[in-house]
Amino acid sequence: DLDLSGAGVVRHRYRKLRMLGQWRSTAICGNDITSSVLYVSALCAAQAGMLAPVVLLFVGILLYLYRSIYGEVGSALPLNGGTYTLLLNSTNKRFAAVAAGLTLLSYAATAVVSATDAMHYAHDLAPRLDVFSAALGVLAVFALLNIFGLRESSAVALGIFVLHIATLAVLVVSAAIVVLADPSVFRANWALPPVASTGHALFYGFAAAMLGISGFESSANFIEEQRRGVFPQTLRNMWIAVIVFNPLVSLLSFGLLPRASIEAAPPDLLAELGQRTLGSMFSQWVSVDATLVLCGAVLTSFVGVNGLVRRMALDQCLPQFLLAENRWRETNHWIILGFGAACASILFVTRGNLADLGGVYTIAFLSVMALYAIGNMLLKVHRSRLPRAIRAGWPTLILAIAAVGTALIGNVMLSPADLGVFALYYGVVVIVIAAVFLRIQAMKIVLYVSRSFLARLRSANERIGSYVLHKIDEISRRPVIYFVGGDDLVDLNRAALYVMRNEQTRLLKVVHVYEKENEIPPRLQEHVEMLDRLYPQIRIDFVTVRGSFGPGLVEQLSSRLGIPKNMMFMGTPGGEFPHEIDALGGVRVIVQTGAAP
Repeated sequence: DLDLSGAGVVRHRYRKLRMLGQWRSTAICGNDITSSVLYVSALCAAQAGMLAPVVLLFVGILLYLYRSIYGEVGSALPLNGGTYTLLLNSTNKRFAAVAAGLTLLSYAATAVVSATDAMHYAHDLAPRLDVFSAALGVLAVFALLNIFGLRESSAVALGIFVLHIATLAVLVVSAAIVVLADPSVFRANWALPPVASTGHALFYGFAAAMLGISGFESSANFIEEQRRGVFPQTLRNMWIAVIVFNPLVSLLSFGLLPRASIEAAPPDLLAELGQRTLGSMFSQWVSVDATLVLCGAVLTSFVGVNGLVRRMALDQCLPQFLLAENRWRETNHWIILGFGAACASILFVTRGNLADLGGVYTIAFLSVMALYAIGNMLLKVHRSRLPRAIRAGWPTLILAIAAVGTALIGNVMLSPADLGVFALYYGVVVIVIAAVFLRIQAMKIVLYVSRSFLARLRSANERIGSYVLHKIDEISRRPVIYFVGGDDLVDLNRAALYVMRNEQTRLLKVVHVYEKENEIPPRLQEHVEMLDRLYPQIRIDFVTVRGSFGPGLVEQLSSRLGIPKNMMFMGTPGGEFPHEIDALGGVRVIVQTGAAP
């Protein structure tokens, strides 16, 4: 028995003081989604013509549905990792990890494309600037900024975000004044024949317009760094920015520029609008703003990847060395540096020609959005007892999946070659993840090969074999904990099967927390011993802990036994459960049970 009734929460309180508020959190993900206004109006107009503002408004309405979808998951599972964490808690680890590869690929493409596009804008202001070298510099600067810490990064992000929103507001107001004073350009554009049939314009225009909400998924990847109640506010703020600025900028552009100029999808559309409203000085200012907000999107990628990769490494889906923290800032420098190096390698491989990478990003981002809605469905079915403050209805989920699926099909039809490039990049990501999952099998293969072909090198063979066996044993001996509240044999059996199927361990500790000895379920120890005999491939121990179940006890038990909190499991709590899931520090919900710990 372990008495942990006096568990402390000093570290938890210290962490709460460092968490982000509404506007810093909004700025980190908002820079990504609001940077879409720089290009989405032109991309949508190229397919939908004068219907582009209508299509962009419809995308904003669709994003409103995703507010409730993300809000429900965030209130039920307020943990970093986004789609990965959602699928991890509603399906199994392998599927969640493979799906997380889409998010990683999306963030890598976002960082590389945003850094390069930002330097193209900077090149217009400073023609001597080398775009390729400057893009590498942007990646290096934001990697360093993230190593300094999230609060420091968020301060930079907030400054960029405020400047960008102010610039857009001035642009919209000044453009509206000019168009209302002289609507002749708008009338001329309206009188032109449509670019295609209405069905064609709506279908392909919608597919292109969906890029206008890229970045909405980012907030879910660092939800643990946000104060309680901030996550729904970030979703609301991003939605307001999208539904206000994207349709308005598109509509006003038709009142300032010839339709052919817009449909050519110029990279500096907003700078041209600034030229037509307040002159060359404002046009240059818009270019400066575009450079900064695209750099802000690079920052969003680093923050999102850090939260996701840390969660995956804690769950042993990625190498454990990624969890190392530097002593002076307590940030995961290997995650940040590794992501920066990966982005730099993509730049070197493509030599700055990122036409194909844009298609990879589109497919990855839309796939992540679809999987999030699907994961919400699975959460409703398999984890229905998890309390949640927000609920998305089934019609909302079905409509959201259908809309994102339509956009995905439309983008593939617009550029079928992108699918092959996406498969190539995604294949590399999946191979890396699979290598970690199959490391025990790989080590066994190494052991077999060494014994078969290196028999003559006896001493070398013995060293290799000893090392591999030690690593296999080290991995397999890492225990996991399952907190149990009752002695239901069916629930215990489900938990044992889940651990054997999903975790690389041979030791399961079934822990019951009690305050009085007479509260210990009478047949619990008997049932645990029965399962231990039934499954010889795993050792199942029974441990009783005196204390009150909660965050403090979990922290102390993790410290005492040397077991990470993310390797502690529990059944699905009901509405009467007195604690929030995120307060338990990563304890995973694995089975639907009739009793909470």
